[in-house]
Amino acid sequence: MPAKTDHEARRRDVSAAVWRVLAEAGFGGLTLRAVAAELGATTGLVTHYFPSKQALIVHALELAETHTRALVPEYEGRGLEALRSALAAVLPLTPEGTEINRVWVSSWDAALADPELHALEKARYKRWRARLKPLVVDAQDDGDLPAGDPDDLVAGLAAFTHGLVVQALFDPRAFPHKRLTALLDAHLTALSPQG
Repeated sequence: MPAKTDHEARRRDVSAAVWRVLAEAGFGGLTLRAVAAELGATTGLVTHYFPSKQALIVHALELAETHTRALVPEYEGRGLEALRSALAAVLPLTPEGTEINRVWVSSWDAALADPELHALEKARYKRWRARLKPLVVDAQDDGDLPAGDPDDLVAGLAAFTHGLVVQALFDPRAFPHKRLTALLDAHLTALSPQG
């Protein structure tokens, strides 16, 4: 039993080192050697848990999703209020939110180039849109968002939010937290049939 505990503890240590490398250097800097250096271990130890760079990258995407879920709570409430909270939770409004967004944006190049990673990223976006859709439908039912295809509204809101994320990552001084939330609120207000 102690060996299993040690193995699980070591795997957690390796995972933590993977996350630190991602947060610092993004997917472009994620290598078996970089993780080993961060861990203060040999590359052989890292390859024991991740036999290839591909396995390491897949694990890194799983870590990013886990960190995102921890940061973005289940949506409380309903309709426009819950939708606004869900979209704001994705913005880089905290150090943790900024770190997670840097990791995701850095993963896009690898995901565009690799079919397996592409499929994982496509599925992740599909899950996010599926989580937003009931909130959009509720807001439409409440008259806070225009009638029409909720999938189109969800796609537009997801694109708008990620556009804010990218701009804030590249120019945080021009897109401070207060401006990000104000732009989100203005966008939701402009979509409102009463707006």
